[in-house]
Amino acid sequence: METGQIQAPEAPNPAPSWAPSGETTGSLRRRNLADRLARWVVSAGGIAIIASVLGIFFFIVFEVLPLLGGASARPRPPIPFGTQARAVGAGVDEHETVGFVVGSAGRLEYFALEKDAVPVAVPLVGAAGREIRSAFFPLGRTEMALGTSDGFVLPLSLKFDITFDEGAAAAKRKVTPRLAEEPPVGLDPQGAAIISLARHSGAQGTITVGATADGRLLYLAVIEKKSLLKGVERSEERRDLTSLLPGPATVLTMDHALENLYVGTRTGHVTHFDLRNPREPRFLAAPAAVVPTPAPVTALGLLIGDQSLVVGDAKGGVRVWFQVEDSTAELGRSLRPIHAFASQGAAITAITASGRDKGFATADASGAVALRHATSEQTLLTVRGPASPVTCVVLSPRAMGLYATHENGTMSRWAVSNPHPDVNLRTLFGPVWYEGYARPDYVWQSTGATDDFEPKLSLVPLIFGTLKGTMYALLIAVPLAILGALYTALFMHPMLRSYVKPTVEVMAALPSVVLGFLAFMWLAPAMERIMPGIGLMFLVLPASCLGAMGLYRLLPEGIRHRHGEKMELFFLIPALLVAGWICLQLNAPVEKLLFGGDFRQWWYTTTGLKFDQRNALVVGFAMGFAVIPIIFTISEDALSNVPRHLSSGSLALGATRWQTAVRVVLPAASPGIFSAVMIGFGRVVGETMIVLMATGNTAIMEWNIFNGFRTLSANIAVEIPEAPHGGSLYRTLFLGALLLFIATFIVNTAAELVRQRMRRRYAQL
Repeated sequence: METGQIQAPEAPNPAPSWAPSGETTGSLRRRNLADRLARWVVSAGGIAIIASVLGIFFFIVFEVLPLLGGASARPRPPIPFGTQARAVGAGVDEHETVGFVVGSAGRLEYFALEKDAVPVAVPLVGAAGREIRSAFFPLGRTEMALGTSDGFVLPLSLKFDITFDEGAAAAKRKVTPRLAEEPPVGLDPQGAAIISLARHSGAQGTITVGATADGRLLYLAVIEKKSLLKGVERSEERRDLTSLLPGPATVLTMDHALENLYVGTRTGHVTHFDLRNPREPRFLAAPAAVVPTPAPVTALGLLIGDQSLVVGDAKGGVRVWFQVEDSTAELGRSLRPIHAFASQGAAITAITASGRDKGFATADASGAVALRHATSEQTLLTVRGPASPVTCVVLSPRAMGLYATHENGTMSRWAVSNPHPDVNLRTLFGPVWYEGYARPDYVWQSTGATDDFEPKLSLVPLIFGTLKGTMYALLIAVPLAILGALYTALFMHPMLRSYVKPTVEVMAALPSVVLGFLAFMWLAPAMERIMPGIGLMFLVLPASCLGAMGLYRLLPEGIRHRHGEKMELFFLIPALLVAGWICLQLNAPVEKLLFGGDFRQWWYTTTGLKFDQRNALVVGFAMGFAVIPIIFTISEDALSNVPRHLSSGSLALGATRWQTAVRVVLPAASPGIFSAVMIGFGRVVGETMIVLMATGNTAIMEWNIFNGFRTLSANIAVEIPEAPHGGSLYRTLFLGALLLFIATFIVNTAAELVRQRMRRRYAQL
């Protein structure tokens, strides 16, 4: 450095050349830190959203997975009952604390199930000197009956008294059996052994029916008639029904209502008697289409509700029969085989029904026991005890234990886990022949008044209802929303557009519960009254629109352009309002002229279809109104964002505004419009409150526009509060949610692929 030259001091931390003028390094660092923090927050938010969606998905999957699991059985130590006689009957109390066995020697033996204990034998007074050959233990009843070797029936009653030991540290339940016998009843004067019997008491008296060892069918009715003067008068009605059978009787059973008697024969026939008049039991001939079983009938049992009859034969075949509508039958219905199961390979020796559902167990001569379910038509599990024929099989009242007595004097036991016997792919997605139905059908009816009810958990009506509601809503919403967006973006005056677009967007903020309430309280009753007028509107409004625009074009240009271009909307709206008013005024005359004064009755008489006030048309208008703002807004944005040079070039080449809109702007905006439709589709599929309030919420499968329906989402909202946690209904509702989740994912994925393809196709415009 030369002498006398002064060096300028260095500027501390000079800012980079790209930094804005006057910005210091410190501010740059703060801005960079803020940028990185923003990226982290946005990334964390995105990851959290993805994790939340996946979490919801896996939670739903985990709730549904148990439906796919089958039944399982864990063997317990067998119990030897004291007598060496053959067991003809057995049972357990509700808590599986005490079990009992009735032996052919005429003794009733109790034993503890929770611990090893010596059985306590109680001789039956009425069985003294007699051999017990058969037993009838009706489901859910304490009254029982035993058939003897000399033609007598021993009525008895067995109850379990429950007490609690309060002196212990923890109250301990104590179950005490209590037996009561009635005098023996002579059924067969010839003294033949009763090999199968049924006995029930009702308001009119008691009916006892027995099959003898020589194949006869004997009937005894003790009829009680009450009068104010003479008290109760009893009379007997005895019949030998053998001549009515197609073969020797082998087994029989009777329902609790004393209306139906079912008898199996050695020839493989299942016969049906009507007992509603106890003095005159009537034989009901089987339809010609019914084929007898291929082997002698060896076991019969009625399922809970006494509607379904389980039939087992000598070859191991198992079928479920029940009465169906039959115009050719005497009573208008006939007994027919409905459900068939896989053969067990050995003669069926015993059948027992579950007291909780339509499940039952069948046992055979090889020692095997199968647990089955009638509605789902599936064999849930098969277990094996000793290689000795099973004489009795018992399902505990809570269906958590399975017991089988063998001819070798032992009782096999299994702890059963069978949480969802009534659910499989067949019951969820296939037609099922339910009790009392004329044919297989898709039905959703999850609850009933009693346990006798057969749950119907088909998701097909709900899927159908979801698609039906979506279709009608989109048919109304998509044309109006897209055409409205097209007019707003390309033809409407900018000043009007600045008011119309925000107004439509505000409509999207209306709560769906408000729309559903309005549809339920106002729209549905109003539409019911003016259906002919609404039908006229579909014809008159388009014609009035075209007519109004034709008249508008005839006006002098000076008048048309006095208030600026694209103001024809103010000419069109009054015309539409007047046309709508005229349609409403013509509603009554048109209804009287064309529909006999009552459109609802005319519709039912002409088409055979019902007219419900809350129907698919109401839902279409209500849900369409809810989804129009979404489709309109996105479509209008897509149309407005098409580059101006495309439309300007089209107009410069001589195309009209309509040609430019349809052939240039609309294709260029089609990816965005398609996205709008898919978003609207998702909104409609997931809608709950409008569907819940504006339809009859009935799970029926009809395309009738004047019928209601039930969607998956509405069904979940209705049923989930009452569904027992972990039960079949609870998990089936989650399966419906999973179907919605998967369907939405598939539709959105497909829509995105289509949108990307359309975007690439029109990117070169």
